Amino acid sequence: MELKIGWLYPTLMSTYGDRGNVICIERRCQWRGIEVSIVPLDQQTQATAFYQVDLIVGGGAQDRQQEIVMRDLKGAKAEALRDKLESGTPGAFTCGSPQLLGHYYEPAFGQRIEGLGLLDFVSKHPGPQAKRCIGNVVFEITASPLAQDLRAMLGEPPIVIGFENHGGRTYLGNIAPLGKVIKGYGNNGEDGKEGAFYRNAIATYSHGPLLPKNPFIADWLIQTALRQKYQTEMVLTKLDDSLAWRAREAMFKRLELPSLHKTP
Repeated sequence: MELKIGWLYPTLMSTYGDRGNVICIERRCQWRGIEVSIVPLDQQTQATAFYQVDLIVGGGAQDRQQEIVMRDLKGAKAEALRDKLESGTPGAFTCGSPQLLGHYYEPAFGQRIEGLGLLDFVSKHPGPQAKRCIGNVVFEITASPLAQDLRAMLGEPPIVIGFENHGGRTYLGNIAPLGKVIKGYGNNGEDGKEGAFYRNAIATYSHGPLLPKNPFIADWLIQTALRQKYQTEMVLTKLDDSLAWRAREAMFKRLELPSLHKTP
């Protein structure tokens, strides 16, 4: 078995260590004997490359970098990305990359950055005087069928821990939130929602990076990508994640949320 990971604009959109999400997926595949390759999806890439990947990862960026990306991610490339996500290709998009998938992002300075309109939400920066949403974030994944899949995998509700640092606020339309906030700001610090979930695409403000702190999400992405590619159910070999779970337990205790976590 093999998987190709499409990495969206790695040199422009890898703020706050988001490359760790790509490394996490790569290593967890290799430890299971799954061949894996990483395909940069950037300015030098043709639209056809988007159709060749089995899983897509996108990271964060500053406003300037997002403008550069959106000038390039148009036409055939935008259509290819849209086709992939609509067809069920799994993806993990953190911070700036989800804003690109929405209708638009209004930065603190400059003009509105039009998005792909694939996900029904908008993102707006409230202005240069507004405080950024910074700090540890904890939320429970509630989106279906992701929440049910992860609960079956874990034997308990899927609780995500990460770190958020964003000036923009996201407001959802007709799309399911990824989860409900337990601690932190989430999408906008107002409605208690975090991220969004569409088809098999995960959008979230959670850095951390997201996947090393929550390896069960990485496994769900891998398992879903394999199922989509080979059109058969897949059961992944269990890995020793004791260090990751101990780290999660330490963070929950630090945040005074010890009851949320059980070590498998």
